[in-house]
Amino acid sequence: MSPLRLAVFTGLSMLAFTGNALICRAALLGGSIDAASFTALRLLSGALMLWLIVWLRGLQRRAAAPSPRASCLSGLVLFAYAAAFSYAYARVPAGAGALILFAAVQTVMIGYGFYRGERFIPLQWLGLLLAYGGLLALMLPRAGAASASSPTPFAYAMMLLSGGAWGVYSLLGRRGGDPRLVSAHNFLYALPFALLLSLVMLWLEAPQWGREGVLYALLSGAGASALGYIVWYSALPALKATTAASVQLSVPLMTALGGIVLLSEPFTLHFLLVSLAIVGGLALVIFSKSRRVAKSGLRP
Repeated sequence: MSPLRLAVFTGLSMLAFTGNALICRAALLGGSIDAASFTALRLLSGALMLWLIVWLRGLQRRAAAPSPRASCLSGLVLFAYAAAFSYAYARVPAGAGALILFAAVQTVMIGYGFYRGERFIPLQWLGLLLAYGGLLALMLPRAGAASASSPTPFAYAMMLLSGGAWGVYSLLGRRGGDPRLVSAHNFLYALPFALLLSLVMLWLEAPQWGREGVLYALLSGAGASALGYIVWYSALPALKATTAASVQLSVPLMTALGGIVLLSEPFTLHFLLVSLAIVGGLALVIFSKSRRVAKSGLRP
């Protein structure tokens, strides 16, 4: 892949990840669709788009399909990410949600690295302490800031669950195979779980299917999710691990900016400081690891 194409693909995928957060927040903030219906439509439209691409490219004939067991596990984790994402963004602002999601994803990655025997140098521990301190400051209630519209502990917990599930989904995706075909199977296997959630929620609340909410769900699934994943996984093999991790630092910042500009979310000094702490702390962890690997003569 040429450097220009790689840069374009990487930039488009970051915009898609940012768009997912903004689209979901806009749909649920407006109240034109409920979280369960948004999740189901997002996964359904994503599955249809991915299988259309698989069919047009003839991938089912040229690539080995993943095992049903692997697809079922990945589908369950994908559903957990999407459902928790929707329920969280019903109450959490776009920028704050993206910061929490990103921190949770990196926590899973860091935990997996520790499980594999990786250990931190003092500078990485400092970065981790800074990031988690910022995350705690973001989620703790502040004096004078409480209101009926403030995020609840449940909403924050859902976003942490969503980020953790996405981290696990990313680790499961390292098993190999054509990412388009694997993603198509994963979305397909996630659909029964989404349908079950929708049926359960029928007992608790009436579904909402406003035109704007349905359109947002379709854009999120077929566009930002399905096409975004394909573009990202096309660029990922050509990126160094550190580069891939560092470019993702842009997503919570772009999401916060989009929330301010497009969704009229407030910009405060408190949010700026916790954003710098979380993103800066995680950047310190990533780049300290990069320098350590470079000194050892290995390719990060």
